[in-house]
Amino acid sequence: MRKALIPLLLVLAVLAAGCWQLDFTSTPAGGDEPTTPAPGGDQPTAPAPGGDDQTTTTRPIAGRLPVFIDSVEVLLLESWPVQVKAVVRGSLPTPCHFPAWELGEPDADGHIVLSVYSTVDLDQACIQVLHPFEQTIDVGSFTSGSYVLVVNGVEYPFTI
Repeated sequence: MRKALIPLLLVLAVLAAGCWQLDFTSTPAGGDEPTTPAPGGDQPTAPAPGGDDQTTTTRPIAGRLPVFIDSVEVLLLESWPVQVKAVVRGSLPTPCHFPAWELGEPDADGHIVLSVYSTVDLDQACIQVLHPFEQTIDVGSFTSGSYVLVVNGVEYPFTI
């Protein structure tokens, strides 16, 4: 009987520990502030920069998560002024990540900086595999001249 009691107590302790809910966003007992901000609830946030105009309910995250860019194709559409689009192909860290971007204005030398990154809902569980993506980004309309599209530090020159 004594031999069966110890494994039974061990199993009950493991089950009880598995049912315990941990709250990592509460203030510690010492009075220190938490190191991560508490989620803002399920209030809709502003549209993602460079993304579509649909509002999301994901909480904001600190920093940008990476994307793995395989190729960038610069498209010059036949119009005046010429419309420029960038077709970015690559992989996202997981299928739960979404591509996002920030596009700067051309500087005096004709350099246009495009930062491509990913966002994700941190509360969502997701399989850890690379997920391919293709995103067409409207760079803008330009008149005659030489320009350089800089995508995550890699230069793609084009002339109109």
